[in-house]
Amino acid sequence: MITPVNRSPPERGEEESLAIRVRGLRNSFGEQVVHENLDIDVRRGEIVGVVGGSGTGKSVLMRAILNLRRPQAGSIEVLGVNALSEDRQARLAVERNTGVLYQNGALFSSLTVAENVAVPLLEHHKQLPPDLVADLAILKIRLSGLPDNAAGKTPSQLSGGMRKRAALARALALDPPLLFLDEPTAGLDPIGAAAFDELIRTLQQSLGLTVFLITHDLDTLYTICDRVAVIADRRVLINAPLAEVEKFDHPWVQEYFHGPRGRAAQGAKATHSAQENV
Repeated sequence: MITPVNRSPPERGEEESLAIRVRGLRNSFGEQVVHENLDIDVRRGEIVGVVGGSGTGKSVLMRAILNLRRPQAGSIEVLGVNALSEDRQARLAVERNTGVLYQNGALFSSLTVAENVAVPLLEHHKQLPPDLVADLAILKIRLSGLPDNAAGKTPSQLSGGMRKRAALARALALDPPLLFLDEPTAGLDPIGAAAFDELIRTLQQSLGLTVFLITHDLDTLYTICDRVAVIADRRVLINAPLAEVEKFDHPWVQEYFHGPRGRAAQGAKATHSAQENV
């Protein structure tokens, strides 16, 4: 039996250092159990990459943390707030302090980019004057790396990479300290994916963000993630720096990180590090 390893159990007095704390989570769909007794911690100010095979419930975990679905058991705290609370103020506190980039962007097709970015502002800050909302939307669009002229375009007028950035701009609309990214580089070419990774790391460092990142992209894991959480066998097997995860004795972990693509990602990371040190 493999014992799960979580390298970030909080010591006494360190609870406030956690952005996310999940304990004993159970998610099921009828008789199909996706998660059983799942634990995970995410420290404030770090990027945690969440990986696992298809069907292991990575997005289900994210949705449970965001209270978009109710788990059958367990507790979830987000920025010190009970994320499963029925209290409206608690739910609003979580909503206002989290930004989400969904896998396919989930932009409103009939709205322009600027209007999409303005949606969270109008929902949570109805008192803001229209001119200020417009200015804030432009600011977030620029932060995401899009040109100003993208503001007036609809999602259908954008490339796949630009739609990702527009969705990121909307996720940043409320200046959240906690950002959730679901497969942010999926569908992007290698150059576009690398640029998006660099953007995420830059924003995380400059804005002090905590990032919960679901990905299959090994380059992303090796380039920007501080720790990696592996979901398998219905739980988080290990949540630790990548060097430790690579050594974890589990068939899926070994195949994933030491197969051809894993070795290629390791080589690319080593080359990049060597170039930075020149």
